[in-house]
Amino acid sequence: MTQPLWSEAAQREGSSAASSAHEPSSPSLPGSSSSPASSPPPAPLPARADVVIVGAGFTGLWTAHYLLLAQPSLDVVLLEARHAGFGASGRNGGWVSALWPVGPDTLARRSGRAAAEAMLAELRHTVDEVGTAAESAGIDCGFRKGGTLGLARSEAQVVRARAEVAHSASWGTGTRWLDAAEATERLAAEGVLGATYNPSCARVHPRRLVDGLAATVRGQGARIHEGVRVEAIEPGLARLDDGRTVRARHVIRATEGFTPVLAGHRRTVAPVYSLMVATEPLPAQLWEQIGLAQRETFADHRHVIIYGQRTDDDRLAFGGRGAPYHFGSRVRPEFDHEATVFADLRATLRDLLPQIRQVEFTHAWGGPLGIARDWHPSVGHDPATGLGWAGGYVGDGVAASNLAGRTLADLVLGRHTAITDLPWVGHRSRRWEPEPARWVGINAGLRLAHAADREEARTGRPARIGRLLEALTGH
Repeated sequence: MTQPLWSEAAQREGSSAASSAHEPSSPSLPGSSSSPASSPPPAPLPARADVVIVGAGFTGLWTAHYLLLAQPSLDVVLLEARHAGFGASGRNGGWVSALWPVGPDTLARRSGRAAAEAMLAELRHTVDEVGTAAESAGIDCGFRKGGTLGLARSEAQVVRARAEVAHSASWGTGTRWLDAAEATERLAAEGVLGATYNPSCARVHPRRLVDGLAATVRGQGARIHEGVRVEAIEPGLARLDDGRTVRARHVIRATEGFTPVLAGHRRTVAPVYSLMVATEPLPAQLWEQIGLAQRETFADHRHVIIYGQRTDDDRLAFGGRGAPYHFGSRVRPEFDHEATVFADLRATLRDLLPQIRQVEFTHAWGGPLGIARDWHPSVGHDPATGLGWAGGYVGDGVAASNLAGRTLADLVLGRHTAITDLPWVGHRSRRWEPEPARWVGINAGLRLAHAADREEARTGRPARIGRLLEALTGH
């Protein structure tokens, strides 16, 4: 049966859970089960394994998958505090994209132009690899490579969009400009002046992908232990909150937005919340008015990030940033639900698409993603200690986690390959500032982004505070 929405974090609009501090593990989704798919009964926790992976989201699952493809005899154990895919892997916007939070100019300054070009090429390849790997494993995740649209709905957004097209041309990444007619033919949004379009993006149903991947990894022989909370990672072992340990030659951190709960990692990444809403399934005649016939993903060129897709069962799923960062990098279930942000998302989507003003919104959910201080994702493995890690995807992790999994498999197995030479391998971001500076800075950046969008809506010109926003965020 097809799940129409992706996450156990999703709650029906109008229910008490949509605005209260309920644990996000009790779904009320039409056509979905009330528990994660394919979870076997708990097994005794092993004392030792060849590889221990902390976190059973996309990063951990892809890592286990590629390790076992290369060396099926490995004893691979994944330790997960809740259940496989509980975090961002089961809650994201479903974009499998070649987007990268760090621009190629920055990569080139650090590692040279050839390395930056190799990174961009591998990201484009990774979009296809996700689809190929899912198909090979028999995972029906609704993979559809329709590209991505970035609408420009003001002169200020046109300036940024055209600059993006020019920059893409200098790097050969395939982003092109669509005039108003071409853009509207793809997505009949209100007030469109044009759009950017890049073909290197696919849409998936992430809940189905992560559930299918977990089942695949179990079938390969990996053991996924759920409801097991790791409090510290050390060379040669993962230490649980109840004092037990699991020892291994290789221990991989794959915890993304939940990384700050680990000992010594409070300032490694900042957990920033992204929230989503979804409509009821829309009839075919309404889709004829709206577009997205190729299942393109879509956003626009405002400062506060938004993102959307047409789902497998013909809903609009739409999300964005805007929820506050919480003091001390706290991650709590009640932070998944911000009524004001949900209301803003519904209003924004109706503003984009007046055709849906009478359509019912049926679900809302959210969760944390991980941001490194320099917005630079990284993957690495220290052969001396056996410690490995990947993350800091800044919301672009559906594809990047696959690349991370392939890279970690090569690093753990001691293989020198083209992907182990990519410039994000071994990158070390500086730590976030201590509190309260971290709380002030991140939330100030969010406020500036909102202010810049309001100024541009009022004046039609690029916001004067845009440079201040860039200086504050370092991005």
